[in-house]
Amino acid sequence: MSSEVVSEVQVSLKELPMDSWMNHLPCALWDVPLRNLAIPGSHNAITYCLDRSDRSPVDLTQPDLLQKLDKYMKPLIRPFVYKWAVTQEATVKEQLDCGVRYLDLRIAHRPNDTSTDLYFYHGVYTTLTVETVLQEIRSWLDVHSREVVLLSFSHFLGLNQDLHTGLISTIRTIFTARLCPTTEVVTLRNLWSLGYQVIVSYEHSMVSLYSDLWPHIPYWWANKCKAEALIEEFEHRKQHGRPGGFFVTGINLTEDLKYICSHPTESLKDLVMSTYPALLSWVRGQSPGSDSRSLNIIAGDFVSESHFVPTVIALNQLLVHCTGPCDVSRGN
Repeated sequence: MSSEVVSEVQVSLKELPMDSWMNHLPCALWDVPLRNLAIPGSHNAITYCLDRSDRSPVDLTQPDLLQKLDKYMKPLIRPFVYKWAVTQEATVKEQLDCGVRYLDLRIAHRPNDTSTDLYFYHGVYTTLTVETVLQEIRSWLDVHSREVVLLSFSHFLGLNQDLHTGLISTIRTIFTARLCPTTEVVTLRNLWSLGYQVIVSYEHSMVSLYSDLWPHIPYWWANKCKAEALIEEFEHRKQHGRPGGFFVTGINLTEDLKYICSHPTESLKDLVMSTYPALLSWVRGQSPGSDSRSLNIIAGDFVSESHFVPTVIALNQLLVHCTGPCDVSRGN
């Protein structure tokens, strides 16, 4: 394929309508397994609705010192918690509209809560319940019947067996026949023909009891607060090969206490936005596919604030000229 044609494909993929980009992919990609496509994802997706009232305690994963300081010095401590806990400002609908198709969902039962309501958490707990957000995703899928989302339930905090059973029941009730079984061929053409729109991965041993729940999707986390160190870490991991199925490369930076204390006027968003140019430059040099050094899902913070999503989607241009002629039938 000539460079002129490749350039045309690149432009067209970047300019796809982001709320329905899967439906508008070239037919050459309809039979590529989703594990070999480049898919934009949202790290810690539901932090836009963290509870800013005093009613929410600091979550129990936080250091004991922070929990004690928050208890006795809440007016001083909470602003710092919020500045570094919010990873997404866009709502789940806005994230899906902008092209995100993988959501990192971290689930908790709030301490001393006598109800069975579950929330998301990062630093503190959210105001929206898990069920409310899942219903919002379902409503979005009703309008976007050719889009497929991957929902990763993990980092469970405070859930006992009964709460897990209840959550799984809620997931299956809300998404019903849209849940893709683990035995299915996961290509867009096949999913479209069968009406599957949701792939749920669940980081718990109970996953083995359900054919419509997938095991945990591996997440490459560099645990670095500088873009250069994160890129170096991922280049090292690529040398050892990619997982065989779905997997996530998280280009989300991680601040430590030393960094926070030395940047008292900044926030996580300041850090992320200052490093996105370097991180996206690295992403542009990556490729999807089945090669051992290829990437699949790429997740980031503040996904609606930069060119992150179209940059990831545009990587799929590299797969277009690798496939042969295609049958344009999409099934039902």
